[in-house]
Amino acid sequence: MSNQLIRSEQKQSVLWLTLNSPATMNALSLEMLRELREQVRRVRNDKAIRCVVITGAGAAFSAGGDLKGFMEDLGRDNAEPLIERLEYAQDVFNELEALPVPVIAAVNGYAIAGGLELLLCCDIVLAAESARIGDGHARYGIIPAGGATARLPRKIGENRANQMFYTAELYEAEVLREWGLVNAVVPDDALLAEAERYAAKIASHSAVGLAFIKQILGSAAGETPAEKARAEIKAFRDYVKYPDLGEGLAAFVEKRRPQFAGR
Repeated sequence: MSNQLIRSEQKQSVLWLTLNSPATMNALSLEMLRELREQVRRVRNDKAIRCVVITGAGAAFSAGGDLKGFMEDLGRDNAEPLIERLEYAQDVFNELEALPVPVIAAVNGYAIAGGLELLLCCDIVLAAESARIGDGHARYGIIPAGGATARLPRKIGENRANQMFYTAELYEAEVLREWGLVNAVVPDDALLAEAERYAAKIASHSAVGLAFIKQILGSAAGETPAEKARAEIKAFRDYVKYPDLGEGLAAFVEKRRPQFAGR
């Protein structure tokens, strides 16, 4: 299946999504966001999909929001069309983050502002050595509206997030690996192969088990460690109803690879 602005390809149980507007550096237009939402909902409903990889065509993962579209919306009688556009983008990002399968961002080139906000919704971030990542909102007198202020401090801490927001600078992938935003930095020509390796490993595990792990990891911030630990027991109480737990234990005892069911 292939859309105009989101190119999709399913390889066994892994869905690859490529932002496909290289001429705009994959600016997140309304049209692209609508196609991304379609794909996100496809993943949610297709239990054969166990992992998603998102990358960009051309020189950028995504250089951010569609600022020309912002200008058109702001030029009307009131700002409500722009606010509605931003709310829509945030809804799409929230749906992506809430998917029951792990999502990998394979960051090629630039990931700025909205592009940063997109990768913040992913569970694992792999970056090419040449990738440059940052929050460029302040550079053009814009403020974040895609969830960056909620997600970035959680990933890298408040002080470093403040630095990224206030300076609007772009950072090398290796710096952001040291800060904890990026999981691994690889040569440019090895990025997709590394993403494929990660995705294959993830897809080999229990899809139901990973969905429960993701649910626990996404539980409300501010809970005490003891409360968050109890969330594991609550999830385990539900997980024992699925056959994957018994299959995994049997495979361990029998010294064989487990054969897990789908979601």
